[in-house]
Amino acid sequence: MADRVWITDVGPRDGLQNESNIVAASAKVALIDALAGAGVPEVEATAFVSPKWVPQLADAADVMAAIRRVPGVVYAALVPNEKGLERALRAGVDKISVFTAASEAFTKANTNATINETLERFKPVFEYCTSKGLPLRAYVSTAVACPYDGPVAASQVARVVEQLLELGPCEIDLGDTIGVAHPSDIDAL
Repeated sequence: MADRVWITDVGPRDGLQNESNIVAASAKVALIDALAGAGVPEVEATAFVSPKWVPQLADAADVMAAIRRVPGVVYAALVPNEKGLERALRAGVDKISVFTAASEAFTKANTNATINETLERFKPVFEYCTSKGLPLRAYVSTAVACPYDGPVAASQVARVVEQLLELGPCEIDLGDTIGVAHPSDIDAL
């Protein structure tokens, strides 16, 4: 067991993207500033995704411009592709996140693409981050079970992780997306 725990709060991005009502940019900024002020070392502040598909995060650039940056805090953002990366870089993001899943049905429902298509979209993102030394996180959702397909084999999760690592160096985050994991499921992963 490590002596230290690193906390990344993804609430400003993951929590707010699913709200039915649009949260004001000022409220998002206040949340991000409060998290950073409380000592959270990393905040995934927003996502640079299509406003058509995720209108709750259409203000990503405005939010990043308005936050009060605390020295030492990492401000990350999710991007789906090279276009999102370009927007995130203009906004001064410190760390990039990409997202796929271990389940084809979940990937298709959330990205309108297959797992392999999402990985293709990530290639220029990985190339840029690797060449510039920009930290990169890759989420693998549905690492235990999928709301559409049911249980996901650990071997399938491993295949997706291997494909991500072939793209370049990154932090891998495995997600129990629907919250059904037991300790034995995590041990298997």
